[in-house]
Amino acid sequence: MKRLHLLLFFLVGLACASCGNKAVFSAAEHALINGGAADVPFRVLQVTDPRDSLMLRTPSSDVTHFAGDPNFNLLIARLKTTLAQEQGVGIAAPQVGILRNIFLFMRLDLPDTPVVVVVNPSIVYHPAATVCFERDGCLSIPGLSGNSVRYPWVNVEYYNENETLVRERLEGHSRAGNFSAVIFQHEYDHLQGTLFIDKLCELP
Repeated sequence: MKRLHLLLFFLVGLACASCGNKAVFSAAEHALINGGAADVPFRVLQVTDPRDSLMLRTPSSDVTHFAGDPNFNLLIARLKTTLAQEQGVGIAAPQVGILRNIFLFMRLDLPDTPVVVVVNPSIVYHPAATVCFERDGCLSIPGLSGNSVRYPWVNVEYYNENETLVRERLEGHSRAGNFSAVIFQHEYDHLQGTLFIDKLCELP
């Protein structure tokens, strides 16, 4: 009997360990991700559509065990294709119907690293002072721009596509040059269900 208990314990542990390495996406997300090849862009959700708008307002959840996952890799590839087609500077997974804490953003301060993959991010520190960033816009709100309240710099943590933890300070909030910090904040807001129109401000 003791041997049987040990065997059952071992098998349950083995099963749980294998569960942790399964695909990180739901069946619906899997179907959406696999709805096209890497060079096929996603449809970008729009606030003018009630169902799209509801999803854009829904907070996302973290992903685990994503490094090397075929669905994750295809999602990133299709997000890059979508970003290029839309000629944007950032795109978040919720904008294409995947409610996961994933986004891409352009590193305007790093010309050799134009697009960065961000997974499970957090803003760990920021200054008390804010700036009014000019002409913020969004792929999900076409034809509309506005000035938004942003931090001039942020200390952030996130995982890259290889599941390596990255800690860095992002700076830049000027349309005339680098505004990488603002792009990160904009995309990070998408993961919370927040849009730039929720943070409008008036220039002095």
